[in-house]
Amino acid sequence: MQRAIFLISDRTGITAEALGNSLLSQFQSVSVRRFNLPFIDTVEKANHVVEEINKTAQNSENRPIVFSTLVDPELRRIIGSANAAFFDLFEDFVLKLEKELGVASSRVLGYTHGLGDSLAYGIRMNAVNFALANDDGAITKNYPSADIILTGVSRSGKTPTCLYLGLQFGVRAANYPITEEDLGEVRLPNALIPHRKKLYGLTIDPERLQKIRHERRPNSPYSSIRQCRYETERAETLFQAEHIPYLSTTTLSVEEIAATLLSNTGLRWCPLA
Repeated sequence: MQRAIFLISDRTGITAEALGNSLLSQFQSVSVRRFNLPFIDTVEKANHVVEEINKTAQNSENRPIVFSTLVDPELRRIIGSANAAFFDLFEDFVLKLEKELGVASSRVLGYTHGLGDSLAYGIRMNAVNFALANDDGAITKNYPSADIILTGVSRSGKTPTCLYLGLQFGVRAANYPITEEDLGEVRLPNALIPHRKKLYGLTIDPERLQKIRHERRPNSPYSSIRQCRYETERAETLFQAEHIPYLSTTTLSVEEIAATLLSNTGLRWCPLA
């Protein structure tokens, strides 16, 4: 089964995409074609989208599915007239929430992903810069200012997780790679010893690590399954010996890794503006 999925928004489309993807992830047997349509903010654009949806419906065995985060009721009415299953954030959630809270929503376009609270936005941007400046153990002098320091073998997910923690939560995250020298002696690198309480290890199944490394350096000792098994086994031994909490990233997305770290560490974070 394949369905056409239209993700429609009057702003960036980030919320519509997150809503649609989250719901569709529960139906993994369904093959989907996604059409991201941000900045649908005029009647003309909305009518054009309806034409596109109806054309897709005519050429498909199943009618399309629409996820909408449109604020303007007229635009919602137009899109809702298309030959599609229509799931609307405002109709399905905001109107009910207005009734429950007894107050009207602001109906402001793009507030969730706009600047909003400039202080909170600044905190998150500074955290991203911190992650970039303290990536891969190149600089360690800023570790006293870090909220968390991720460590693990190369390509275990440290860098993307640090960036995501900064961008989404304002967490100042640094990362330090476990090298062959560290693994040979099974000891904590000297640069990390003063910051033991901030450390969190990332590990990964050797087979998954081998695939990731092969994409970067195919047919090299670095990407061999033997090397991957050696490094992951020794790294986990190091974490256990040094009582460093650690997490396997094998089957986790960056979002899931970050959420797990926040939950396990109790780190305070800056909410989205």
